[in-house]
Amino acid sequence: MVMRYVFAAAAGSILLAGCGTGGNAQERQVVQEVSGAVNPYLWRASLDTLDDLPLDSQPDPVGGVIVYDWKSFEDAPDERIKATVYILDTRLRADGVKVSVFRQVRRNGSWEDAQVDPATPVQLENKILERARRLKVAELQ
Repeated sequence: MVMRYVFAAAAGSILLAGCGTGGNAQERQVVQEVSGAVNPYLWRASLDTLDDLPLDSQPDPVGGVIVYDWKSFEDAPDERIKATVYILDTRLRADGVKVSVFRQVRRNGSWEDAQVDPATPVQLENKILERARRLKVAELQ
């Protein structure tokens, strides 16, 4: 039960990290930054929202896949999480992004898969969508 709260705290720190304020010059040039088959706002918002996680490989803007590597947090050294983001559309739509979250806990010196709260991927998707909308609005101004 305690591990669930620790995971929630770690996921919460990722969610809050992606909640930066909008309106700067970087936000106004998102479309030029990404050329590929995915929505540039969802792409940039995904990178911004999960920027606390290390990238596992070079993100693929054409295929729309961002794979993050495992990360442990100071308050939960025996637990780690990773995520994969799929940008599914060229349009800025609610169903245009999907997040998969994976969690492991260390038991007896080895990492074992653990359950992820089903609300976590949905919350991350909502944060990405919220950020993408702010990026688009900033660019239109």
